[in-house]
Amino acid sequence: MVTDPGQNNSRGGSFDLADVSVTYATETAIAGVTMHVSPCAVTALIGPSGCGKSTLLRCLNRMNDEISNAVVGGSITLDGRDIYAKDMDPVELRTRVGQVFQKPNPFPMTIYDNVAYGPRTQGIRRRAELDAVVEKSLVRAALWGEVKKDLKKHAFELSGGQQQRLCIARALATQPEVILMDEPASSLDPISTQQIEDTIAELKSLVTIVIVTHNMQQAARISDQTAFMLRESMEEPAKLIEMGETRVMFTNPADKRTEAYITGRFG
Repeated sequence: MVTDPGQNNSRGGSFDLADVSVTYATETAIAGVTMHVSPCAVTALIGPSGCGKSTLLRCLNRMNDEISNAVVGGSITLDGRDIYAKDMDPVELRTRVGQVFQKPNPFPMTIYDNVAYGPRTQGIRRRAELDAVVEKSLVRAALWGEVKKDLKKHAFELSGGQQQRLCIARALATQPEVILMDEPASSLDPISTQQIEDTIAELKSLVTIVIVTHNMQQAARISDQTAFMLRESMEEPAKLIEMGETRVMFTNPADKRTEAYITGRFG
């Protein structure tokens, strides 16, 4: 039996961060970040360029492990389990916590093989089972109707927006609890951006989504909670200034620095 991608709410998808820091060699990039990421909701990370948003995002699936001089401090748990514990396999973690990057990065293969890649690495070989996973993942990513008749088409033949939705489908195919998105619509036209936002709105009842965005209107439209990060000087690490329900953050922020950023007075 094939499990519907995303139908795994029982596994949670809740992050808790306590006093998280990231240091590269002798430079501390972020420090003192404590926050709760709610399951099956959209959390937006906002702030000026260089304030540590993407650095923090990479902590959530241990992508900083790939940087030789990066040291992550503090505690990060996923559904109560320490993701930096010695018995946590980073490959297993990245299956549970998928990622969609700023620029679409489909694999150089067909649409079908892009989506089937992850399930195949998990040991799924039966064609009927793979077909079901591919279809359901593409449906979830709002791409099925556009490509269902031509799944053998090379992924590079798709438009930029379609490629990004294909990357979302590829992430969904491994049935993650969480999907991390690093400015997924920044390189797309307005119509494709709207399609990505609509897809996120559909997905948030199924998986936890954490998105980095510079677009304040986008954060206000699609997120349930927002975290504002800021690096006040090059001599200081970036910090979490404020986090809360998006509606409240955008109408009545608690910190004057948050209000100044949201209203465009700096950043």
